[in-house]
Amino acid sequence: MAKKENKHTFEQSVSRLENIVSTLEQGKVPLEESIKLYEEGIQLSLECLDTLHHAEVTVKKLTKDLTGKFHLTDFEE
Repeated sequence: MAKKENKHTFEQSVSRLENIVSTLEQGKVPLEESIKLYEEGIQLSLECLDTLHHAEVTVKKLTKDLTGKFHLTDFEE
Protein backbone atom coordinates (compact mmCIF):
# COMPACT_ATOMS: atom_id res chain seq x y z
CA MET A 1 0.00 0.00 0.00
CA ALA A 2 1.38 3.45 -0.89
CA LYS A 3 2.06 5.78 1.99
CA LYS A 4 -0.23 8.80 2.11
CA GLU A 5 1.65 12.07 2.22
CA ASN A 6 0.69 14.50 4.97
CA LYS A 7 -0.68 17.82 3.74
CA HIS A 8 0.36 19.63 6.92
CA THR A 9 3.39 19.89 9.14
CA PHE A 10 3.47 17.98 12.41
CA GLU A 11 2.86 21.22 14.30
CA GLN A 12 -0.13 22.12 12.14
CA SER A 13 -1.59 18.66 12.69
CA VAL A 14 -1.16 18.90 16.47
CA SER A 15 -2.74 22.36 16.48
CA ARG A 16 -5.73 21.10 14.46
CA LEU A 17 -6.05 18.09 16.76
CA GLU A 18 -6.10 20.38 19.81
CA ASN A 19 -8.81 22.47 18.13
CA ILE A 20 -10.90 19.36 17.42
CA VAL A 21 -10.58 18.17 21.02
CA SER A 22 -11.61 21.59 22.32
CA THR A 23 -14.61 21.71 20.01
CA LEU A 24 -15.75 18.22 20.98
CA GLU A 25 -15.30 18.94 24.69
CA GLN A 26 -17.63 21.91 24.42
CA GLY A 27 -20.39 19.59 23.22
CA LYS A 28 -22.06 22.25 21.11
CA VAL A 29 -21.81 20.61 17.67
CA PRO A 30 -24.41 18.30 16.15
CA LEU A 31 -23.83 14.56 16.32
CA GLU A 32 -22.99 14.19 12.62
CA GLU A 33 -20.37 16.94 12.81
CA SER A 34 -18.99 15.46 16.04
CA ILE A 35 -18.50 12.12 14.30
CA LYS A 36 -16.71 13.78 11.36
CA LEU A 37 -14.47 15.72 13.76
CA TYR A 38 -13.75 12.55 15.73
CA GLU A 39 -12.76 10.69 12.55
CA GLU A 40 -10.52 13.58 11.49
CA GLY A 41 -8.95 13.61 14.93
CA ILE A 42 -8.22 9.89 14.81
CA GLN A 43 -6.59 10.27 11.38
CA LEU A 44 -4.50 13.23 12.58
CA SER A 45 -3.39 11.37 15.68
CA LEU A 46 -2.29 8.38 13.57
CA GLU A 47 -0.35 10.67 11.24
CA CYS A 48 1.32 12.39 14.21
CA LEU A 49 2.25 9.03 15.76
CA ASP A 50 3.71 7.92 12.43
CA THR A 51 5.74 11.13 12.17
CA LEU A 52 7.04 10.69 15.72
CA HIS A 53 7.95 7.06 15.04
CA HIS A 54 9.93 8.00 11.93
CA ALA A 55 11.68 10.79 13.83
CA GLU A 56 12.61 8.39 16.63
CA VAL A 57 14.20 5.82 14.33
CA THR A 58 16.30 8.47 12.61
CA VAL A 59 17.68 9.97 15.79
CA LYS A 60 21.31 9.09 16.25
CA LYS A 61 23.62 9.55 19.18
CA LEU A 62 27.37 9.79 19.31
CA THR A 63 28.99 7.17 21.52
CA LYS A 64 32.56 6.54 22.52
CA ASP A 65 33.96 3.02 22.46
CA LEU A 66 36.60 1.61 24.81
CA THR A 67 39.41 2.80 22.54
CA GLY A 68 38.15 6.39 22.67
CA LYS A 69 36.77 6.45 19.12
CA PHE A 70 33.37 7.99 18.49
CA HIS A 71 30.65 6.17 16.52
CA LEU A 72 27.16 7.09 15.41
CA THR A 73 24.67 4.55 16.75
CA ASP A 74 20.92 4.12 16.64
CA PHE A 75 19.02 5.92 19.37
CA GLU A 76 18.10 3.74 22.33
CA GLU A 77 16.21 4.72 25.44
